[in-house]
Order: sequence, then structure tokens, then C-alpha cells
Amino acid sequence: MVDYKKILRLTNMGYSLRQTAASVGHSHHTVKNVLELAEKRGIEWPVDDDVTNVELEKLLYPERKTAGSHYAEPDFDHIHRELSKKGVTLTLLWQEYCERAYANGEMPYMSTQFGDKYRRWARITKATMRVTHKPGDVMQVDWAGGTIPYFDSITGEEYKAYLFVAALPCSSYLYVEACTDMKQENWLMCHVHAYEYFGGVTRVLVPDNLKTGVTANTRYETQLNESYRELAEYYGTAIVPARVRKPQDKGLVERSVGFSTTWITAALREQKFFSFAEVKDAVSKRLEIINAKPFQKRPGSRREAYLSEEKEFMLPLPKRPYEPSVWKQQKVGNEYLISDGLNKYSVPFDLIGEKVQIRLTKDLVEVYFKGSRMTSHKRLDKYSVQPVTKPEHMPSNHREYLNCNADEFKKWAATVGKYTEEVVKLFLTDGSIPEQGYKTCVSLTKLGKRYGKKKLEAACERMLAFSSFPSIRTITTLLKNSKESEKTVEVSDNSNKYGITRGAAYWRKAGGDR
Repeated sequence: MVDYKKILRLTNMGYSLRQTAASVGHSHHTVKNVLELAEKRGIEWPVDDDVTNVELEKLLYPERKTAGSHYAEPDFDHIHRELSKKGVTLTLLWQEYCERAYANGEMPYMSTQFGDKYRRWARITKATMRVTHKPGDVMQVDWAGGTIPYFDSITGEEYKAYLFVAALPCSSYLYVEACTDMKQENWLMCHVHAYEYFGGVTRVLVPDNLKTGVTANTRYETQLNESYRELAEYYGTAIVPARVRKPQDKGLVERSVGFSTTWITAALREQKFFSFAEVKDAVSKRLEIINAKPFQKRPGSRREAYLSEEKEFMLPLPKRPYEPSVWKQQKVGNEYLISDGLNKYSVPFDLIGEKVQIRLTKDLVEVYFKGSRMTSHKRLDKYSVQPVTKPEHMPSNHREYLNCNADEFKKWAATVGKYTEEVVKLFLTDGSIPEQGYKTCVSLTKLGKRYGKKKLEAACERMLAFSSFPSIRTITTLLKNSKESEKTVEVSDNSNKYGITRGAAYWRKAGGDR
């Protein structure tokens, strides 16, 4: 029998074809045929010590029948392909194998032998990757280590572009995107773009332990960044971070990072970019080349493998793409304002001293307290000196102060009457600036609340009848006198209340008659 193990070992040590043939005692054509079949079957040195040449011959020449063998040899390539499909187990495939063996008049292996033989075949052919990852099950993500420089076309200042990498372990399909930084907003948007590129969502998302995604990852619990958790819920996927210092948990993306560094970062090293848009476009083009590049040890390419084996198992995309949000926590100060980092926005004043959660999107600022949304504001995209406030967030005295302006006083006076409007106008123009009349206008509004708008309008009419320079003191006096005169009239109207019906004239007449 040909010593297949020795051929593999000597070739791995660097022996030439003729040297190997001379050492094993076979023709160089036999050795060449063995090496070609080994490459085709994915068999490499080293192999396990317990693997025999008989077993290697069965793998290299499955069409050969061993003399005296009455057991049906499993089709391990078929088993391997079927195991990558959703819901397919080794037990199910063993039962199907038994049925085929009996139909052909052959004896099947027992389930234990069947499993052992398959696992040994998988170890020899290095085919374990597609066993551990089912189609549409996992997406692994990370930042690549290398960067791509680009320059300002005017100043010549150098910047760096960072690469986000997402990989589907089953088909090895990749998504790579250039970013200006590795902050949370870019991290989230790259996930959105990756799902759109793949045309679907995986059941599980495996990131590294980056602060943009994972707050803490201990042996007892995993704490996710709130924004990252929200994205996963929106797409219906589950985040399972890789264990700390366990790179095998996301082995494919580690290899993909190195692969993208070689085929993107290194491939573009000679090009000089003068804008980030140029970098982004170049990375997109290189990505298409990578996904169309044929595999070395199996037929097809990454894209072909994805379309034929994995795409149908991906979860559907939501109708609308996710809008990334950033969560942050702040303590509300005495001015009952919170900040998005650029501008300030009001919250209800009774939250002063409390810690609130702030959700920031591109167009919206939302404030949550103990899980309940307290308020929201339209987010400003430019810096504003004045904070964005809502009157209902203020205490009553602050709301009144907020209304102390010429326009508000004029609007209020219009609701009272034309004479009050004239008085307010004179108050506001009496000084060199309108603000000098605010105090008297405030006093006038208080009089309106105390005596009523109708009486205030009457008092302003009398005031303007004898003076073109009204004063708040005179208007107050008129209102007081009006109230006292009303009391006098009431007393006069009630003079007969106690039954006295004869006046002084009657008694004078009565005395004269005497």
C-alpha cells in the first residue's frame, strides 16, 4: 500500500516530487496524483496520529472498494453540505444513510461509528468551520487594525479612514466599509449598511468587546450599550459578544480582518486620496473584487456561496431602515436643561436633581425618566445661544417672566379693549427703550386679574379722557374708587331693607297738621 501519510509529511517538509517518490518507493506520477487529490479533498499535513493509510486511501479514492468490506461507506461531502442546512442533525443523516445502505443490500455503520468517522474526516479535511456555523445564523463584526490615509486637498493635512468588517461564517461573505472614526454612530450605521448589503439579518450578532457595543462582559453577566441593544431589538437579532481573550469565538472575522487588510488596505497603499469620498469608493470596489474572488480549496466564490447556501435562511429586513440613536445619562440642573453636546433643551422643572436618560437621533431629542418618556424636542443641527424651551416645563413664575415682552403685552391688551391697548402702547413708548415700561405693564396685567378686564378697560378710558400720560397709580385709584362707589350704591339700594317706608318729609308734614 502507498504510504500516504509519509507523502504528505515529506511534501510538507519541502521535499521535491522526485525526492518524495524515491523515499516512499513509488513513481513520481503516483505521488503527484496523491498530492493533487489531497489538495482537492482539503487534506493537509499534519493529520491525527490515529489516522491510518487505509482511512486516507478511502478519503482520497472513495470510489475504490476495500476487499472483503461489506459496510456502506458514508458520503462525507454530502453529509457536510447537509449539516450546514437549518435543522439538519447528524442523527437524521445517519438514519437516511442506513435506509440507503439497506436499499443497496449493504450493512450500515452504527451511529457511534458513523459519527466518529465523520468527525475524523472533518479533522483531516479541515472542514469544521461550516459544521459549527449554520446558514443565516451568525454575523461577526469588528474594526480592522489597519487604516487608509487621505489628505485635505487644500491644506495637505493627513487624516485616517478606518475599516468596519462584517463576516458571515457559513459562506465567508464579507461587508467592509470605510469610516471617518470608530465612534458609536458610525459603528451603528455600519451594521445597518451591512444588513442592507446582505439583504437580510442573521439570528445572532457576535461583536468584540468594544465600548461602543458592550459596556461590560464578565463571567456572570453581559451589559450591552443601550443604543446597540436597541438596534438588535429593531432587527430581531440577538447580541452574543465574544468572550474576553477568546478570539476563536469570532475566528472568521479575525481572519477576514487580516484578509481585508491585505486585499484592501495593502492593495490601496500606492494610491493617494484627497477626500474621504474617494477612500469610501475605492474600498467599495475592492470589496466587490474580494467577494467575487474564487475560493482556493473549494469551487465558487464568497458571493456564489452566499447566494446558493445562505441567503434563503437570512431573516427579512424591516420595512424601514433603523435610525441610529445614542443614549446618554445626565443629571438635571437648577436651570432644568439637558444638553446633546451642542445645544440645550428644557425638561419638566420637577426633574431638577434627577438623573434622566437622553436618546439622541439625527432629528430628535427624547428624555426618559425611570423608563417613561417625559418630553421630546426637534434636534437642532447648528449651535444656538438660546436653549430650546417649552413653557409647560417652567414653574408658573418663570412662565410669567417669559411673557414679559412687548409683543406679549400687546397681545394681552388686545384681548381687553382699545383703551387698554392705547395705555400699554404709551407705557412701552414712555422710556427710551420698551423694556423700561415692562414693570408698569406687568402691574396693569395684575390689575386686570384682580378687577376684571371690563372694569380695567373702563378705568383706562377714564384715564385717557383727562390725561395723555397715564400712570399705573392713577388707574389703580380709579379702579378702587369704582369699587367703593359700587358698595355705596348697594347700601343705598338696600335702605328699605328693614321696613322703614316713611321719610323725613312725611314726618314734617305730619307735624304741621298738628
